[in-house]
Amino acid sequence: MEFIKTTIQDHVAIVSLDRGKSNAINETMLDELQKMVKSVEQDANIFGLILTGKHGFFTAGLDLIELYNYNEEQMLSFWTKFLKLIKTLVEFKKPFITAISGHSPAGGCVLAICADYRVMAEGEYIIGLNEVPVGIIVPDSIFELYAFWIGEAKAYRNLLEGKLMSPAEAKQIGLVDATSSIDSLMTVALKQMKVYLQLEQNTWQQSKQNLRKKLIAKVNENQQETVEKVLQQWWSASTRAILKTIIGNLKG
Repeated sequence: MEFIKTTIQDHVAIVSLDRGKSNAINETMLDELQKMVKSVEQDANIFGLILTGKHGFFTAGLDLIELYNYNEEQMLSFWTKFLKLIKTLVEFKKPFITAISGHSPAGGCVLAICADYRVMAEGEYIIGLNEVPVGIIVPDSIFELYAFWIGEAKAYRNLLEGKLMSPAEAKQIGLVDATSSIDSLMTVALKQMKVYLQLEQNTWQQSKQNLRKKLIAKVNENQQETVEKVLQQWWSASTRAILKTIIGNLKG
């Protein structure tokens, strides 16, 4: 694996994103995550999954610099794989925790909220879905995932504003479950994992599937029309202009 690192601790897979300073998501990272999550789910010797990043960044979301230069075929492939990964994470049966080690906007937030429990590092970090100001249409499946944790009205308002929050603000509305110092982040995540794993696992996993029934149905809907709309807007002059400005600021 080029952009993720995996360690096993007490039958728990700890998967760390490891791509550059900000862990920006490209197609290769999607492929690696998809493969690893499926492997963890099928391995009877692994009981749970913790997904984390590096100090300062969980992931900054989609790698806009790389994606800006993708052609139409590459963008279709990327979005298809991104939504497939979200489906895989939402359906993941075993206990799944995200240890949010820093900034987690946009695609980073989407990965984080697939989990059963989220602990975020305290500090000057941001989390939230800011796709709309960037010029990216939010698929309804991602809205449903966001609303699953914070309620439809708040998710609606936050999405249309592109609202980004501090760890404390995110905890207040239920977007994250806990905050801790960066040094204690994994300790808190592992402690919560033990809470889940001390319970009878067939009962726990079946209950999780039942509680996520509507959400699982949503991510299993045909995404073709949604992807077409996302890509149509991606190639529009207005979105390209926004992306060019953002990329200029990132490079600057």
